[in-house]
Amino acid sequence: MAEASFWQELETLLGARLVRTKADCDLHGRSETWFTPTPPEAVAYPQSTEEVAALTKICNAHRVPVVGWGAGTSLEGHALAVQGGIVVDFRHMNKVLETHPEDRLVRVQPGLTRQELNTDLRATGLFFPVDPGANASLGGMAATRASGTTTVRYGSMRDNVAALEVVLADGRVIRTGSGAAKSASGYDLTALMLGSEGTLGLITELTLRLHAQPEAISSAVCAFDTLEAAVETVQMVMQMGIPMARIEFVDEEIACVFNKMNGSSLPEKPHLMIEFHGSDASVAEASARFGEVVTDMGGADFQWATTTEDRNRLWKMRHGAYSACLAARPGCMGLVTDVCVPMSRLAEAVAKGRAMLDAAGLTAPILGHVGDGNFHAIVLLDRDNAAELQKAKDVAHDLAHMALDMGGTITGEHGIGMGKRYMMSEEHGAAWSVMGAIKMALDPHNILNPGKIVPAPGEAC
Repeated sequence: MAEASFWQELETLLGARLVRTKADCDLHGRSETWFTPTPPEAVAYPQSTEEVAALTKICNAHRVPVVGWGAGTSLEGHALAVQGGIVVDFRHMNKVLETHPEDRLVRVQPGLTRQELNTDLRATGLFFPVDPGANASLGGMAATRASGTTTVRYGSMRDNVAALEVVLADGRVIRTGSGAAKSASGYDLTALMLGSEGTLGLITELTLRLHAQPEAISSAVCAFDTLEAAVETVQMVMQMGIPMARIEFVDEEIACVFNKMNGSSLPEKPHLMIEFHGSDASVAEASARFGEVVTDMGGADFQWATTTEDRNRLWKMRHGAYSACLAARPGCMGLVTDVCVPMSRLAEAVAKGRAMLDAAGLTAPILGHVGDGNFHAIVLLDRDNAAELQKAKDVAHDLAHMALDMGGTITGEHGIGMGKRYMMSEEHGAAWSVMGAIKMALDPHNILNPGKIVPAPGEAC
């Protein structure tokens, strides 16, 4: 518990925007998935970079942990204050600061969500493409190096963040990157901060790359007899160079959930969901070529979403898969895990993953971003069944090992947080201790989101 002088300094800085009520702390102590709630000691609501810097400097002097909070949508316990301290909620830092259409750049604060940004950009003919499904904050998306359904065409946050403003543990404010298209100037600190999950600094501003809104969009859904056939179809399409904006797969369990929860009438089979962006001519050509491949690979029940409303309904259904699965089994909780493997091994990985989950007797629909080798399992669990939770953790562990054996990674999208930190040494070897050394160089008192990603001071690597 922090000293009285610490609280006096923070209250002088923030006034009523430092909140210590049980309700607010409990709200910021929960995550989207299975982790035990860990309420912080207080929640801070800064309104400027200067306030974040002053707050962090005070916390550093008193050795009080600081954890950043965006929209709270992360899945591996990234934003939980596992060692107490202060959660910094960026909801009041949610403005579009500058838009430069001629450079296809926008400068924003971290609490702005991706949907809010795209609403603001509508008149410019540009949009921000990274779409993890949840209406996440852009600061949180950068901190977790988010990706999603559009990664196959537009890339992840790694590809779409040009520059950052970051507050370090001692209160220093640094700027990384620039508005230039490229740079050979020094270490790439922007890349270092992306995916650091708030362990190296608190992001207080982002400069993002924008893309032209497509002239034409075409979406479709089609069924396959097996998930392997669906994945092999995507591998064929990728090898042919057919340009896709989104290519997703869901298994038969999720198709059933969609029908039950959304009133759709999908065959109870694995499905692909596809979208093309471009000119009228290029979209028509890509759609036709894709349809030919699907026919050759045994796909059926091909349905085009021909209107904006139909397309929105299709992707809303896909993005709502997690909540729909939870609702389909009332009272359950979810353990959601992801792995990513080379595309050449994806069909094999999905088949092995399905067999592991079935052998464990778990209810676990599978879906994923098949265009980049990333798939997810949503394990639905009885909240009061500790044995079932342990079984789910064991299978998630085995899935991650399988991905490493196939030359992949233990997470392609969800990140490390608390949930997969114990496997970092297995994936990275001596490089994990290098990550720890970088952490200690920038945060020697280990106040920034401690207990996440990197080894703790003195921990064997």
